[in-house]
Amino acid sequence: MIDDLAAGCGAVLLSVPAPSGCRLFRLTLVALASITVVAPPVVSGQVRQQPIQTEYRLDAIFAHTAGAEAALGLSVPAGLYVRTGLVAGIGVGAHGAEGRTDLFSRFSLDPFRQSRWAPYAGAGISGRYRSKLDGGSRAYLLVFLGVEGPLPIGRTSGIVPAFEVGLGGGSRVGMIFRRGINGRR
Repeated sequence: MIDDLAAGCGAVLLSVPAPSGCRLFRLTLVALASITVVAPPVVSGQVRQQPIQTEYRLDAIFAHTAGAEAALGLSVPAGLYVRTGLVAGIGVGAHGAEGRTDLFSRFSLDPFRQSRWAPYAGAGISGRYRSKLDGGSRAYLLVFLGVEGPLPIGRTSGIVPAFEVGLGGGSRVGMIFRRGINGRR
């Protein structure tokens, strides 16, 4: 039926008077053409997908023996207020090399960067890999509190500082440098 209507209404497109049954077809074509030309892209009204956030860390962990580690981390959005990530670090302990991996979720109290400094809290699991003299390799629960700093003045991207304290295989103190995200934490 549509093919018959379109064939009979071919004259409409050539500015030749059309039969009255073609009026609906012509209005539909005009409406579809208008929507296609005038309509904004679908994504313009949606919140942009946040990028993967990288971080570079220096951590000190104090248990029955102390250790210092440098680490690299990645986090991805898990909602408006939460980012989930993975950190891998390597460093030196009292009896040689040590390392760790952390799997965490971080809850930001200011996800839209409305304040210069914003507190956050997080939890997860941590695997510490040490010599047997330092306690050996074990998994621990991880909890932490931190504060993340501002983007450089006048910039929409860059590196932002953050400071953390926590528990996970010992007491932890960390200094973090994260990739800043415009309008987001």
